[in-house]
Amino acid sequence: MAKNKSKSAKTLDENALFRAAMADAKPLDRPDRTYTEAPPAPPATAPRKKFSAKPPPQPASAASPVKPLEAGTAADLDRRTMDRLRKGRLRPEGRIDLHGMTANRAHSALNQFLANAHSGGKRCVLVITGKGSLKEGGGVIRREMPAWLNAPENRIRILGFAQAQPGDGGGGAFYVLLKRRR
Repeated sequence: MAKNKSKSAKTLDENALFRAAMADAKPLDRPDRTYTEAPPAPPATAPRKKFSAKPPPQPASAASPVKPLEAGTAADLDRRTMDRLRKGRLRPEGRIDLHGMTANRAHSALNQFLANAHSGGKRCVLVITGKGSLKEGGGVIRREMPAWLNAPENRIRILGFAQAQPGDGGGGAFYVLLKRRR
């Protein structure tokens, strides 16, 4: 209670001090302004956005022509090749198993694996994430995988990705099609 009284008294003291300082102030004589109307309101600021683990959507511009990838679709890939990837007919030339890793460690391992596979000339790789707890909507690694593949350091190497066939891990794995080295 003592805090409220002291805060209230402080506010009253400040108001009294301000009024005493402004007692002899007079409005400016400006013929172009009438003081009967309210001054224009300052422009409203946009509310701040909350942090999200997913990357913000990139605007389509000349500087960023790359469209974000989604599992099973690819804009820069012909339909026949994407169907072959989805159906598991493009056999993986390499694989990485991210089971049991922390999200940070899995992310680093995936980045390194994709860089090595691409520089080694591999076209299709299998990334095993595990299914995770179905109660929580799947594992952290599985949920974060699309964002990691769309990160700039990986997106420059990837044409598309799709969920693996049951024989290769099904819902707990992804086929990733890499671009050809130039």
